[in-house]
Amino acid sequence: MAKKKSTTGKKDTFTNTILSIFSEQPFKPFNYKQIAKLLGVKDKAGKDFIDKLLRELLEEGKLREERPYRYVLSKAMLAEMGGKHKTLTGKVDMKSTGKAYVIPEEGGEDIFISANNTGQALHDDLVNVVLFPKRKNRKTEGQIVEVVERVKVEYVGVLTISRDFGFVVPDSQHMPMDIFIPKSALNKAKNGDKVIVRIGEWPEGAKNPFGEVIQVLGRPGENNVEMQSILAEHHYPLEFPKAVEKEAEAISENVPAAEMASRKDFRKVFTITIDPADAKDFDDALSLRKLSNGNWEVGVHIADVSHYVIPGTALDEEAKERGTSVYLVDRVIPMLPEKLSNGVCSLRPNEDKRCFSAVFELNESAEILDEWIGKTLINSDKRYAYEDVQAVIEGGEGTYKEEILVLHRLSEKLRAERMANGSINFHSEEVKFILDENAKPIDTYVKVQQESHMLIEDFMLLANRRVAEKIGKTKGRKPKTFVYRIHDEPNPEKLNTFIQMVSRLGYSMNISDRQKLVSSYNNLFKAVEGKGEKNLIETVAIRTMAKAEYSTENIGHYGLAFPFYTHFTSPIRRYPDLLVHRLLERYLIENKPSVSAETYEPMCQHASEMERRAVEMERDSIKYKQAEYLSDKIGKIFDGQISGVSKWGLFVELKASKCEGLVRYNEMPGDYYYLDEENYRVIGQEYGKIFRLGDPVRIKVKSVDLLRKKMDFVVVDTDQARSF
Repeated sequence: MAKKKSTTGKKDTFTNTILSIFSEQPFKPFNYKQIAKLLGVKDKAGKDFIDKLLRELLEEGKLREERPYRYVLSKAMLAEMGGKHKTLTGKVDMKSTGKAYVIPEEGGEDIFISANNTGQALHDDLVNVVLFPKRKNRKTEGQIVEVVERVKVEYVGVLTISRDFGFVVPDSQHMPMDIFIPKSALNKAKNGDKVIVRIGEWPEGAKNPFGEVIQVLGRPGENNVEMQSILAEHHYPLEFPKAVEKEAEAISENVPAAEMASRKDFRKVFTITIDPADAKDFDDALSLRKLSNGNWEVGVHIADVSHYVIPGTALDEEAKERGTSVYLVDRVIPMLPEKLSNGVCSLRPNEDKRCFSAVFELNESAEILDEWIGKTLINSDKRYAYEDVQAVIEGGEGTYKEEILVLHRLSEKLRAERMANGSINFHSEEVKFILDENAKPIDTYVKVQQESHMLIEDFMLLANRRVAEKIGKTKGRKPKTFVYRIHDEPNPEKLNTFIQMVSRLGYSMNISDRQKLVSSYNNLFKAVEGKGEKNLIETVAIRTMAKAEYSTENIGHYGLAFPFYTHFTSPIRRYPDLLVHRLLERYLIENKPSVSAETYEPMCQHASEMERRAVEMERDSIKYKQAEYLSDKIGKIFDGQISGVSKWGLFVELKASKCEGLVRYNEMPGDYYYLDEENYRVIGQEYGKIFRLGDPVRIKVKSVDLLRKKMDFVVVDTDQARSF
């Protein structure tokens, strides 16, 4: 009897051959007909055998069905083949279209991820990516194969309820899909509510993540709901825990006699605070007195928050987590409860207050002859608003006029020295709103930085710099661990792009050395004053720079040209300042050894992250209020300037309100316009009319999407455009 031949070996070979095809193109889906064609199999029996094998490989977990009857390698197989296909770890930057970029942890080029290759990754997630083979003249592409860490699980959005389930459309532009809500997870939320939803499971094969409603914020469009939505979207607490409030309420601000002896007494020295008119937390004060030798003693007095907020308490843990106060258009969300921020620690006039102070002896040229840093007791003589001090500087009358003018004179000299030493004079415009009793914007204006603002800034910069030098400048000895405010050199690629941009706009820059680059920046800011391209140039100039952040590793502050710099002056609203106060007390007063950098560096990183979030929240609140301001002005005509050009259309910023909207090319009358990206302009194809960055333009408000904070404009006429 003839022995029956085994087909196992043949099948294994065939299977491995099929897997090798998937391996060569791991992200391209194949069906059985395509595999058969690649293998040269034409008969029906052979094709059926391949179809059967593919389904077996699917059951074995070696393939996954990307769409019906089309297969790709499973994540397990991709991981197994990791040696063949390079894998990187990075952070996801998700776009509203569903495509994404992964920013590699190890640096280098961002990796493009098409919408069908993002898997179950979401914005900011830490993921593993398998790279596609590099194609000539194409950006690096890949597929996300694993979510290493889900960074964000709570989203804000509007709930829609159908008969058997609900779904939430997220506010975030970085969340391209809705969140499915089972009926059992609605938690009494109603159709149309704005809610906070927490993502739970995401079943394999499901297009949408599953979630549950954890909080109902209210009805969309209501001011309080929208402001809370901004905070919740960025995962910032909406209220203080009861334990924190309880600790704050128990604090007494009485200063025992024994403690007074350990503090320098400045209560009889002329002292003032200068803050915005609507401020309630006054965390810095200036004192001034003339010394017997004719020099001036200037004290920079900062609320001694570290006396009240003790490490390890609920107060401290909450402040550490928040990292910073947040300033929305209509409210301040403080880092510390109101009892502290607006009461105990606020340097209100005619009240004894504990401070941590940096006191300087200056001559008439504002040169530092002596300094002292330590604990003090002050009693402010008067609370000034910036406008009051500005009026005095400009020649008006007022109490303590002579003292204010001395402080102003000294501050000017400090500023002149700073600029001479290479400080970059960055400009930025701050939009402010006039709100009615319901917090609806009825008008807008641009806050202008005046000499009164600069007076305070100059002395705060002085204190921050000298405090950092006190700890960091050690003449060869290893410095003790400290919290620095650092700012790295400009990114060379971004700087090169910026130089090319301003060159096309008719400006030049010299980057042959740092001093010439700084002069070029400062001269450029003067040259664009009042020009249409001003905002764009100033914004892009700031983006060429690295972001300032907190660190225990000092690299100096490039923008200010300070080798040593910290944040010492705002411990009511910034947690790093509170850390600085504690370290100063430990080193200068208690004479204790250095703390561990390994303990403090994570706190610095968290504070930097929370600062970035605070900036985003502030911007979101401004965009919302700008959209709200224009929401009842549909069809009205405004003067604006072209603030940006893109593949979608022109961005136009309104001159009076600084609201920015999009004019789509297909809605521009009289011609078909195409983008000349290199020269920051668009050109009419038939008649040659040109709209260039910075050009004035009259627009009509077409539509406003309040919830997405977007505004669409149309050009009133194209006769304003230039021609070839």
